[in-house]
Amino acid sequence: MLVKSIFRQPAQPPSIRVFRGFASWGPLLTAAQAPPRLKTFQIYRWNPDTPEQKPQMQKYQVDLNKCGPMVLDALIKIKNEQDTTLTFRRSCREGICGSCAMNIAGRNTLACLCRIEPNTARDLKIYPLPHMFVVRDLVPDLTQFYKQYKSIQPYLQLDKLPADGKEVLQSIEDRKKLDGLYECILCACCSTSCPSYWWNQQEYLGPAVLLQAYRWIVDSRDTATHVRKEMLENSMSLYRCHTIMNCAKTCPKGLNPGLAIAEIKKSMLLSSG
Repeated sequence: MLVKSIFRQPAQPPSIRVFRGFASWGPLLTAAQAPPRLKTFQIYRWNPDTPEQKPQMQKYQVDLNKCGPMVLDALIKIKNEQDTTLTFRRSCREGICGSCAMNIAGRNTLACLCRIEPNTARDLKIYPLPHMFVVRDLVPDLTQFYKQYKSIQPYLQLDKLPADGKEVLQSIEDRKKLDGLYECILCACCSTSCPSYWWNQQEYLGPAVLLQAYRWIVDSRDTATHVRKEMLENSMSLYRCHTIMNCAKTCPKGLNPGLAIAEIKKSMLLSSG
């Protein structure tokens, strides 16, 4: 009797109950069998080879059942299957390189990290990063942005190298000060969302570059802190920040450039006093 009770099967196995639960949902369809879910994308188009034509928004429809979940998936699908002239930057497809930064549904972000809104009744509008010269379509001209980045000398500077030739070490506590700074991927989402940068980008360095500047100012291994601060000691490079904080709201990596700028100002005030 003991053996029989151990191996006795239940009247209704759990697998059967689960199967009936799935069956109540109706038949499962593949992407090819499901009715199309057509989403309209309105994309900014401009071709420098035809300057007589004004920029325009061009519409494309994509079946979301046959497309990946991210906006970059849709852009690649449009370029591969509908319009090979559509131009945009992309590389890593995982939020590391910053290449696919653009304005999606009114917000600066990375196309590879931005999910497509599933509501097919609402068009999704895509523009290049705002207030930048446009190379073509969704490709902004980042020449000035990288020129400003170069100006802060974004590399470790030492008065002399260690005599033993080993790496320059720092404490765990000093290393923690770089968290929230070194993760910046220079996508320019924050700078191009900043009104102060819109109006003064020839002189104001902007949130992204200033966050990078603070990353080196606060690095305990760097010996050029005084020189770095001197480069920012003018009315435009640093002090055009008015703490609007668009930079922190739009950063796809969740960083806070506004806080970094405030820390630079505080550091410069303390060192001058």
